[in-house]
This record gives sequence, C-alpha cells and structure tokens, in this order.
Amino acid sequence: MGPASLILLTLCGIAFAGGGILLSKALAKTSVNAVKGLPYECGIPTEGTSWIQFNVGYYLFALIFLVFDVELIFMYPWAVVVKQTGMVALVEIVVFMFILFMGLLYAWRKGALKWI
Repeated sequence: MGPASLILLTLCGIAFAGGGILLSKALAKTSVNAVKGLPYECGIPTEGTSWIQFNVGYYLFALIFLVFDVELIFMYPWAVVVKQTGMVALVEIVVFMFILFMGLLYAWRKGALKWI
C-alpha cells in the first residue's frame, strides 16, 4: 500500500459522493412553489420574520459537548488495548485528559457553560 492506493481511494470517494449527487439530481422529481420556500416550524405557519439571532452560548455549549463526545470515542479503543501497551498508554491518556480538562476550565472561566 503506497501513495497509489491513497490516490485511488480518494478518487473513488469523490466519484461515489459526486455520483450520488448527480444521480439524485437526475432522478428526483422537483417542483418549485411558494409553500416549499417557507420556513417550517412544526406544521404551524411562521408569524413574523424567521431571521432571529440566537445566543452564541448555545453554539459554544454544543461545541463543548462535541469535544467530550469525541473524547469518549478516543478513550474506548485506548481502554481495549491498555494492557498490551502498558505505561506508555497511561501517560498518553493522562496528557490527553489534562489537555481536555484545561479546555473545560477555560470554557468554564469564560462563562460558556452558563445556560441562559
């Protein structure tokens, strides 16, 4: 497996994604009307403007959730192989957890965890 395999895999991925998009454009029935262009809110017609500003705190809260969700994805394989790798894996996960803890501490001090 060399660079040729990586290039072939990349081209296959692009072709697969592009082919799906082109196929859906060619086969899907489309119609344009005013009702389809309206914002959808649980079947209730929208009152007033749909352009409102959301609090950035929701976005920050979601990003923090994703960081710790990804942390769990990394910790599961580590827990599976920790006996085979020994002390090196323990030191690496402690450094990883410390970096994430520092990020959490930073977010806490900036007030990103306050639900408004």
